[in-house]
Amino acid sequence: MTWSIVAKDERTGAFGVACASRALAVGAVVPYGAGRTGVLATQAFANPFYGVDGLRMLQEGCSSHDIVASLTLADQGRSHRQLHVVDRNGNAASYTGTDCIGWSGAVAGPHVSVAGNMLTGPEVVEATLRAYLANPGLDFDERLLVAMEAGEQAGGDKRGRQSCAMRIWSEGPVASFDLRIDDHTDPLSELRRLWRLAHQGYAPFQKALASRSQPSGCTDRETVYRMCDDYAQAWNARHPEPQ
Repeated sequence: MTWSIVAKDERTGAFGVACASRALAVGAVVPYGAGRTGVLATQAFANPFYGVDGLRMLQEGCSSHDIVASLTLADQGRSHRQLHVVDRNGNAASYTGTDCIGWSGAVAGPHVSVAGNMLTGPEVVEATLRAYLANPGLDFDERLLVAMEAGEQAGGDKRGRQSCAMRIWSEGPVASFDLRIDDHTDPLSELRRLWRLAHQGYAPFQKALASRSQPSGCTDRETVYRMCDDYAQAWNARHPEPQ
């Protein structure tokens, strides 16, 4: 009861998922990923172990096609599942079970896959993919958001709207950008509001956190505050508020 986009950003190497649904807290169930590893979405009658085991297989270097084949073959409930994966090399694969409620299906492009079920029609995933491919110059997070907005404008979930989420992994297992709208009458519009707000402090602050490449992070408060202010000023100059 969801549609989602999973992708690898060709410019930065980051992986991301954006998803939306007429169900509560879609971001708690659908997206899984890790930096330098890959990304996947489990949906319809979602199987959380597709996320757990699929992520482990991605970390082991398995291909998206092998992951989809292995997970679905082992699952007696697979006819009710939908899964799509982009592996560390940017290769996409998907599976839509025969008992997923229509419209259901998936489309893919270079380093990206879009899949959905219980949609108004195939135009939803087609518009989502088309918008993503048409905007390679956008920052990765905005590119995912624009793609989902296009899918909603094309019809979205045929039951209506309730929740959405965006998760991006830049380097390791911890998401570097993680926003969820769990219950809202216009979740993608609220996600766009929080997306802009996130770049005023939350997004740059992630760079100060401990990471594999910078194990201690940055703990000097004045340096962090200055970095966040400089980032926000530069980001706002590139992303002026719509009039």
